[in-house]
Amino acid sequence: MDALRASYGDSSSDSDSESLAPRPELKNSEESSSALPPPPLSLLNSPNSFGFLDFSPSAQPSRVRNFPHVEGNYAVHVYIPVFIPSAPRKEMALFLNKLASLVPGLHAVDVDVPLEILRKDGHKLEQVALGREFHISLGRTVPIRVHQIDSLVTMLRQKLQIQRRYWIDFSKWEVFVNDDHTRTFVSIEVIAAGLAEITKQIQAVNEVYKLHNLPEFYKDPRPHISVAWASDDISSSLKQAVEEERRRSTVGGSLQKCLFTSKFNGIECRIGSKTHKICKFSE
Repeated sequence: MDALRASYGDSSSDSDSESLAPRPELKNSEESSSALPPPPLSLLNSPNSFGFLDFSPSAQPSRVRNFPHVEGNYAVHVYIPVFIPSAPRKEMALFLNKLASLVPGLHAVDVDVPLEILRKDGHKLEQVALGREFHISLGRTVPIRVHQIDSLVTMLRQKLQIQRRYWIDFSKWEVFVNDDHTRTFVSIEVIAAGLAEITKQIQAVNEVYKLHNLPEFYKDPRPHISVAWASDDISSSLKQAVEEERRRSTVGGSLQKCLFTSKFNGIECRIGSKTHKICKFSE
């Protein structure tokens, strides 16, 4: 899908990269064929294509903007990129598979493919839902004006330029709800190794946000990555399902101490469609 957008162009607004308007549906196949030329043959086997799925993007729930679109505003998101190692993905995919059977309406984060479709094939579920880049947010996703961009990026680099590498333990399945209760997320929380370092980085981002009159992060941050979402606030039923599945997967009378471990590999700041590298490493 990303490759198709790159081929035909993407008219979506940069003001909120997480909020896309629903795509208009064409009335018939003749309209579809006249609207766009055939895609390049090289895209048919694109690794980013989900053509192997029986899935219509027009059927997915529409996204809701976190803030209204204003000309000249760009969405800013400061985060730590995270990739789940291949070894633990299979066990995690089994967890999501069971969760999707208990709670309808779950979707893979970002790609927005329903887990109900993915769970028909364990490999597809593992590949699409867990084989991508995830993010630990270090600040809220908020709008900034174009004249603030250079100053924000410069100050973030000054505050976070030199960082030491450290390990992050993703230890706990958890459920979160966004501020306006329009979405519920299945997430994996950091509660041990890496928590102290991430908390310090959040504090540094808060200082830069405050200087730019941007809202600071939550007072008691709980660093995590989100792997699935559902519309509306279904946190009660989803938490119950997560707890039931966690108890079911208990081995030897105790819960698994860590789902997976990832090495901290930097901080990025995405503004509109552009990504800025924020820090470099010391030995």
